[in-house]
Amino acid sequence: MRVFKLWLTGLAVIVSGWAQSPAPRETYAELPGVRIWYNDTGGNGVPVVFLHAVTGSTRNWEYQIPAFVGAGFRFIAYDRRGWGRSVIDPSGKQPGTGADDLQALMDHLRIDRFHLVGTAGGAFVALDYALSYPQRLRTLVIANSIGGVQDEDFLDLGRRIRPSPQFEALPPDVRELGPSYRAANPEGTKRWKELEHMSRPQGPPAPGPAPGPAAQTMRNRLTFSLLEKINVPTLLLTGDADLFAPPPVLKLFADRIKNSQSLVVPEAGHSTYWEKPDIFNRAVLGFIRKH
Repeated sequence: MRVFKLWLTGLAVIVSGWAQSPAPRETYAELPGVRIWYNDTGGNGVPVVFLHAVTGSTRNWEYQIPAFVGAGFRFIAYDRRGWGRSVIDPSGKQPGTGADDLQALMDHLRIDRFHLVGTAGGAFVALDYALSYPQRLRTLVIANSIGGVQDEDFLDLGRRIRPSPQFEALPPDVRELGPSYRAANPEGTKRWKELEHMSRPQGPPAPGPAPGPAAQTMRNRLTFSLLEKINVPTLLLTGDADLFAPPPVLKLFADRIKNSQSLVVPEAGHSTYWEKPDIFNRAVLGFIRKH
């Protein structure tokens, strides 16, 4: 496993661009069976697409927009089907797959190739997309995720490190924000909880990566042997206090995805993009700039 090193070169340029970052255009894309709400800063920069966690939506990327736009990239994020402000059309095809929703949105925006960043549950879709449409990707970033892998020994590992029902009974912020962050940043914790509360519409459960009758299916049954087919340059990232994907879980992915680099962020839980945005942004920007 190669360890991805953080470099500070160019950080001043990134920071200096934050103040000039334009607000993203926010609107709907009419796609099969759903009106997808998305943000797009536009411009001539290379597109970077962000896929949010189960506990998030487009609103959660407020620390990423200025960094990536300031670095010259086109920032795109959207509310996945069943999250945030996206609206399911019951008369259309349901539930579809997250990978095909992403493909339809990229076709709608007339984007050929792009960088893809997925965190937690959003990374399930990112991995499925990388296996389904690799020709569309420049790079792949998988952050803080168990990836949707279905190998029985991996599922058993998950049951050991997240015993049910005790784990599910924990509040979302305790499961997904590290103790160091919750101790040091009560205002950031409060804001994360507000965004988590707004991430799902009112009403019955909607399609998503979690098991359930309304859940979106995957194009591929994800297994570690299948991940060996990924050739897209990949950055794997997690926090050392991540209760879902601790460093030994990250290594399982790094051992299978050969064209990958990995990074463990100190004092971060399951939401590194939020808890340690400077490190997250610097790592992702440094990686995608190489490709």
